[in-house]
Amino acid sequence: MKSGYKVLWTDHAISELKETIEYLENNWTKKELRIFSAKLDHTIELISKSPEIFPASIEKKDIRKAVVEKHNNLYYRINKNSIEIVSLFSNKRKPTKKKI
Repeated sequence: MKSGYKVLWTDHAISELKETIEYLENNWTKKELRIFSAKLDHTIELISKSPEIFPASIEKKDIRKAVVEKHNNLYYRINKNSIEIVSLFSNKRKPTKKKI
């Protein structure tokens, strides 16, 4: 099995990650935050090793959607030698705010 693709985050995805962490720190327990972090790490590891494991987005076929947990989706694209994370979208936001 190959070691995995390099995973890169767009500036937009990093911004959403920061917003998500800030929200979780203010509204969840430390235990819940650790569980979310572990799920996110696991999802990214899965994507890195098997990038086609998650389905293509309905809106954009070159973007794939991974459900991290029921409130957060990770959107990414497969490039030649890397995976580009384009969005970490909170399902509690209005759909019109989704930027993928």
